[in-house]
Amino acid sequence: MQNCNPKFKSDLRNRCYQFSLNVIKSTDLLPQKRSAWVIADQLIRLSTSIGANLVEARASSSRLEFKKFYEISLKSANETEYWLCLLEDARLIESVKVAPLVVEIKEISNMLASGVLKLKAQKF
Repeated sequence: MQNCNPKFKSDLRNRCYQFSLNVIKSTDLLPQKRSAWVIADQLIRLSTSIGANLVEARASSSRLEFKKFYEISLKSANETEYWLCLLEDARLIESVKVAPLVVEIKEISNMLASGVLKLKAQKF
């Protein structure tokens, strides 16, 4: 899988990619319970969506479309934090294992929010 690792110039895109990999690894450690499966499914979909939408933004045909992809990434990041906290509060994973993921998604969300605010301030 190392051959698939894109060499991103952007720190944000690289962090999103690494974050997705860490979420995938963490969800593989969850107990074999239906509740864990549901949350894991959501987490994998959302965490991979963050970076995927940033990659899509680069291929957008307009500044408006570019901004929309960033907004979708931000929404996915915010929802990812929710599911991580739910996973922890449901005691399906140890706090020490989920805490670094929560810290990272908060930082990614802040970076995305800053980008969205800058894009919204620009006139099209």
